[in-house]
Amino acid sequence: MIVDVHGHLGPWFFFPSEGTAAENLRVMDAYGIDIQLVSSVEAVTYDPVAGNAALAEAIGDEPRLRGLFVIDPRDLAAAEQQLDELRGLFVGVKIHTHYSATPAGSPAMADALRLCADADLPALVHTWGTEILDLADTVASVPGARAIAGHMGGPAWRLAPEALTRTDRLWLEPCYSRPDAGRVRWVLDRIDPQRMLFGTDSTLIDPALAFGAIRAAHLSAEEERLVMSANAIDLFDLDLS
Repeated sequence: MIVDVHGHLGPWFFFPSEGTAAENLRVMDAYGIDIQLVSSVEAVTYDPVAGNAALAEAIGDEPRLRGLFVIDPRDLAAAEQQLDELRGLFVGVKIHTHYSATPAGSPAMADALRLCADADLPALVHTWGTEILDLADTVASVPGARAIAGHMGGPAWRLAPEALTRTDRLWLEPCYSRPDAGRVRWVLDRIDPQRMLFGTDSTLIDPALAFGAIRAAHLSAEEERLVMSANAIDLFDLDLS
C-alpha cells in the first residue's frame, strides 16, 4: 500500500490543470498511490475558508482522497470556527509558512499548532531551509502538537536529523523539486524510519520525483512498509475499511 501525505486538489496558477478530484485519482492510478491526503490549492494560496469548504465537497465520499484542513495562522478565529463545523471531514491540517507569511518559529505558528493539538489533528507544515529547526522547537513548546516537516527542509535536508532530536512529535516528509543524490538514504541512515512519511506534492509536482528519490534510497522491506504507508496510517489514524 502507498499513502501520499502531501497532495493538493484544485487548479494551479502556475500552469493549466483540471483541478478536479478525477485528475488526482488519474495521477494516483498511474503511480499506484492508494490513498492521498489533499489540501485545497485555493485554501493554501488565496482563501482558506472558501477553499476548505470546496475541498470537503469535492472529495465527498471518495475513500482514496482524505482532506487536510488549511489553517492560516493570521486568522485563527475563522479557522477555529470552520474546523468546528467541518471537523469530521478532515484527517489533518496543512499550514504553509510562506503563503501565510507565518514563520515556523513565530508565536502565531505556536498558536496554530495549539489549535491543531486541541482538535487532535497532526499538521503538515511547509518547511524550507533552517525553518525546519524552528518548527521542531515550536512543536516542542506546544503540548500535544504533532507536525510533519513538509519537504524535510528542502535544501536544508541535512538538518532533518537534528530537528528530530528536538522533539519526538515531529515527522519528516521528503518530497522535493530538486533531485539531490542520496538525500533520502542519508537521512534515513540517521533517524528512526518510523519518523518519515511518503509525499509527492502532487498535483503541483509530478510524483515521479518522489518515487525516484525513494527508489534511489534502496529501502529495506521494513523501511518501505513504514515510510510508504504504515507511519501515515498510524499518525493520521486512517480508516482503511
